[in-house]
Amino acid sequence: MIKRAWFQFIFSLLAVLMLIFIAAPIIRLVTGSSPEVIISTVKEKEVYSSILLTFKASLVATLISLLLGIPLAYLLARVDFPGKVLIEGVIDLPVIIPHTAVGIALLMVFGRRFWAGRIFSYLGVDFIGEFNGIVLAMMFVSLPFLVNEVKEGFRGIDIKLERVARSLGASPAQAFFRVALPLNKEHILSGSLMMWARGLSEFGAVVIMAYHPMTAPVLIFERFTSFGLKYSSPVAAIMVLTSLLVFIALRLFNGKEKGIKDD
Repeated sequence: MIKRAWFQFIFSLLAVLMLIFIAAPIIRLVTGSSPEVIISTVKEKEVYSSILLTFKASLVATLISLLLGIPLAYLLARVDFPGKVLIEGVIDLPVIIPHTAVGIALLMVFGRRFWAGRIFSYLGVDFIGEFNGIVLAMMFVSLPFLVNEVKEGFRGIDIKLERVARSLGASPAQAFFRVALPLNKEHILSGSLMMWARGLSEFGAVVIMAYHPMTAPVLIFERFTSFGLKYSSPVAAIMVLTSLLVFIALRLFNGKEKGIKDD
């Protein structure tokens, strides 16, 4: 009993230290600027425009990735094929590669002088210094969070349920849309939230693809390098508060939906 108490005490202490490490800088950032300064900062057109741009770009990147990533996650969860491990490793690469290197890599494919960039430019779509470039960068670095979460969700669904649907006359597509996809809703939402949140914070790849128009992380960097901590910290605080409020609201909505489902 005493050993168990000591074990729990030590683990609780370590957990508290970890939480303090995470929470202390955020709390200091949010409380470091007066409410008056934060309000006056958020009224600046450059600030609220960059925040709206960041949220919009991350949302678009997430929606595109849902369309492309869910089929990929389903195949990885359900089908065994040569090179599957290699493909799963490639999907995880954006998490490992320095994101400035990601920006360079994207530039060398989607830049106007390179093959993909030329094709898209012919179709009237440009990436360098454009909203499309921001979406592309956010999508690349945050896609693994969505695909891996959705893949694990599909793996947790008993394949016998889809086989039963097939035996009752459903086509593979019908079994997917009526059985597998609805049962994986929580993982899809969770993966989407993680991808969206990761996209909001992206700086390295975005700043290379599109310094202008400025996302919030790029604006924070510019103000810090040009004017110092005094002018950059209010923008950072606004971004943290906005992201936190939206993220909490979405999590509460997800929990409410789950509670209704359980009832």
